[in-house]
Amino acid sequence: MYRVIVLNPGSTSTKVAMYEGDRKVFTENISHPASDLAVFPNIVDQLPYRKEIITKTLKERGVDPGEADAFSAICTGLLPMEGGVYEVNETMYAHGQVGPGSKHPGNLGPLLAKDFAEEFGGRAFIVDASSVDEFEEEARMTGFAEVLRTSRGHPLNQRAAARKYADDCGKQYEEMNLVVAHLGGGISVSAHCQGQMVDTVDSTRGEGRMAPTRSGTAPLADVVELCYSGEYTKKDMYTKIMKTGGWTAHLGTSDAREVEKRIAEGDAFADLVYRTTAYQIAKDIAAMASVMKGKVDAIILTGGVAYSDLMTGMIRERVEFIAPVEVYPGEFEMDALASGAIRVLEGREEPKSYTGEPVFPGFDVLYDR
Repeated sequence: MYRVIVLNPGSTSTKVAMYEGDRKVFTENISHPASDLAVFPNIVDQLPYRKEIITKTLKERGVDPGEADAFSAICTGLLPMEGGVYEVNETMYAHGQVGPGSKHPGNLGPLLAKDFAEEFGGRAFIVDASSVDEFEEEARMTGFAEVLRTSRGHPLNQRAAARKYADDCGKQYEEMNLVVAHLGGGISVSAHCQGQMVDTVDSTRGEGRMAPTRSGTAPLADVVELCYSGEYTKKDMYTKIMKTGGWTAHLGTSDAREVEKRIAEGDAFADLVYRTTAYQIAKDIAAMASVMKGKVDAIILTGGVAYSDLMTGMIRERVEFIAPVEVYPGEFEMDALASGAIRVLEGREEPKSYTGEPVFPGFDVLYDR
């Protein structure tokens, strides 16, 4: 029974857990006071601080990291790569320090995993990084020659929910066609075709439906007018798209429980915003179904907002004509990090190697244009 220590560094906390096989021995969310983090000029400078606190927590829990077979960590912000389990190599470690995503705390993941593995023995892995890119070519192109669609979303939790559904069906994830919608502060809807995430509509940079804190798609010409109205800076517009759009813009809250409370109290506008979100999510699900030519085994709803029967019910009634709708509420990131490492340790999956090169070289390289 393999032992895996799971590491999930976030902006103000670090989640750590210990697994023996598929059994979670313990999990703890270590909070980091803002005053502690403020002394570090860069994210990577937090590495010794977080290592010390994690080591202390493991000791308090009676866990000897020297007995772990592997350390498995979240990873965000690296260059685009295929999905799957990666053994942390020197290139990934270096990119985690100075690469494109080095300002995101999630990129401490591979650094922590490798440092612990080197100090205590065992292997270091990351699983389904946020930069998973398995797009088909048609999914990349836009009407702007200068702009490509990029793969962004919630691949770790989406794949975890999809694998849970496949297990429940007695099938392999890699043999199924699924549309998976992660419903959280950000919302992403992806087409999972035979184990590949071939297209995603993600609200992070202004695609798809509105989300609790994100604007989603809007008519571009009107957005250009806002940009040049003189009322907003470039930073203001990014904030509108990524942090204060969607429910926050319309209702002043990103909490689904608060929105539903208002609806129950007769707030018709809150009801409209909620219904509109479900309507837009359903459109994105239908779009992803079309990517797989309608051959969809199931539609899976996951993430925190999937706990809402009201939201999932409104989505269900619009899309269940496509395929059965299954709800797996919450997040499964820690379980997914552990199970990915265990698949490799048991020899059921070969770990991949991060090359530091984007998986898609660009249309200029592939085509004469």
